[in-house]
Order: sequence, then structure tokens, then C-alpha cells
Amino acid sequence: MISAFTSLLALASAVRGGTTIWDGSFNPFTTVADFDKWSWANEVGTYQWYIHGSQPTSHYLALDPSYKNPADTAETNGLRMTIDSTATWNSNMERAELIPQTTQNLGTGNLFYHFSLMHSDTNPPDSTLEHQIFFFESHFTELKYGVAPNPTDLEWHVGGQPQWSTPFIAGQWYNFAYDINFSAGTVGLWASNGSSPLTKVANNIAASTSTNSEDFHVGVLRIVNTNAPEDWYVSGVYIESGPITTAIGSGSGASNPSSPSSTTVAPTTTAPASTAPSSTAPSTTSSASGATQTQWGQCGGTGYTGATVCASPFTCVAVSPPYYYQCQ
Repeated sequence: MISAFTSLLALASAVRGGTTIWDGSFNPFTTVADFDKWSWANEVGTYQWYIHGSQPTSHYLALDPSYKNPADTAETNGLRMTIDSTATWNSNMERAELIPQTTQNLGTGNLFYHFSLMHSDTNPPDSTLEHQIFFFESHFTELKYGVAPNPTDLEWHVGGQPQWSTPFIAGQWYNFAYDINFSAGTVGLWASNGSSPLTKVANNIAASTSTNSEDFHVGVLRIVNTNAPEDWYVSGVYIESGPITTAIGSGSGASNPSSPSSTTVAPTTTAPASTAPSSTAPSTTSSASGATQTQWGQCGGTGYTGATVCASPFTCVAVSPPYYYQCQ
């Protein structure tokens, strides 16, 4: 688990922060009906809302002060996002995702994609099923849950390979920022718990970084459709150009070193955070030999570097070409 961060480090650091270029705060939304104001014919607001199931928006989204990280004093409400057997869109996979509605270029220079996540004991995520969380269309970086080698952890992946993870404990808020250098083609990770300021937990490594500025999926995709509902809680979503703002919520906290510190960062439980991906790093859903992917595992797509051969009798199917292929 991400460890507590020392107060001495916070006090010794100077306050700094970047420029917000897209604000994903839920403050503009009085009720969840406000998400329905957006359409392809009427592109208003800060989010596109079309990747969800057939039920009313209130079945999948809910706003309430209790749904946000308490440290996030800048927002009135957090968002509860629910997926269940009805939450299918263009596939049998369960998903509920918000996409940035913006004219800003969200894919140039060095940008930081911020968000906070939590789950409770009510409708918790199923660790036996793969989840893809806060991802790009090409899946060059994302969080995953319910995958090897640590299925009960939130795992950070680059190019389909696990790089860092932390146990995903009910009632605990997890804060993240994807550190994406689109110019250099690298991505790293900043993280913290609760109200603690972000610290860098994984140095930048090479990735096929690209975005059309409207393909960042603020939400959750569960690979297998089952009846059990899951609730995911979200707050603190925004994108900024560097330097990174490390304070959670109010923007008044202190900054952290630009490289990992052994005294403030929890140990990694997958590939070492400070090195490039190992060629022997396990694929997210591969078999014990690492040579093939099992059913529902990713087997191809833009930027993907894992196994491309499916275990018998499954075949690699183009789910969202050229971005995502899956063993089915």
C-alpha cells in the first residue's frame, strides 16, 4: 500500500503547480441529468456521455458530497459510477465512461492527468474479473484491477505490462496523476493516499503516447458481464501542464521531489518503478508460461507490447481496431 508521506518533507518543499488546461470537476453538474445535456448534435459542457448502458443516466451516475475525497475542498460533489449487467455499449463488456469535451490540445508537451478513486464495502469490484480504469483509446497507459500478478491491487500498466501496484482497500482514497511527456514519448506515475500530496512512484518510461484530446476514458470497463453491480467513486479530475500540482483538492499543499524517494514511496509489487519494463515482466492475463493470453486477455493493439497468441481454443478478436484486440 502507498505509505504515509512524511510531514517534514511536505513542510520543507515549496508550493508549486502547473496550469490547468482541462477541468473535469463535477461542480458544473447540479444533478446527473446535466450530463444528458451533451449530445453529438449539442456538444456542451465538459464531458461527453455516451459510453454507458440502456438505463437512465441516474442508474449509472450519482452526485453527492460523500462521494468525493474529503481532502478535495475544491469540489462540492464527487461522482459514484455504477456498472452492472445492463451497462453494455458496443460489446458485452460492462462499461460507464466519461470523455473530455474540449477544444484544448490534451496531447502535447508534458501533461499531468489527475484523478482520485475509491470503492466501499457496498458493491465492491470483483477481483476475479479484469477491469480497465481511466485509460486512453490506445491503452498506452491505464490502471487495472483483477489481473495478474496482483488481482486485488490497483495496477498501473504501460503498453499492457504491469509497472507498479498498490492494494485497493475499501474506504481508502487513492490519488493519481499520469505523468505523460507526449514530446518525449514517455509516461510515469504520481500517487498518494487520502489528503497526502502526490509523490512520484514510477519514473517515466517509453510508451506510444498519443491522444486526439477526446479519448481519455474517465471511468471503468469490466471485461466480463456478470449480474453483480459495482460502485466506483471519483473526484479531483483535471489535466494540467507542468510543473505538477501535488496538493490534493485545494491546491495549497506542498510539492514533492521530481524523482521517487525511498522514504516516502511504498515498495512496488510488480516491475520496479524506477526502471524500464523488463522483457520478462508478466502480461496482465497471460498463462503461467507467459507465451499466450487466456480468455478475455488483451492480445494486440496500438502500443501493446504483450503476448499476441491466445491460448487454445481462443482467437484474437479485433474489439476496437486498431487500438484493442482481445482473446475470445
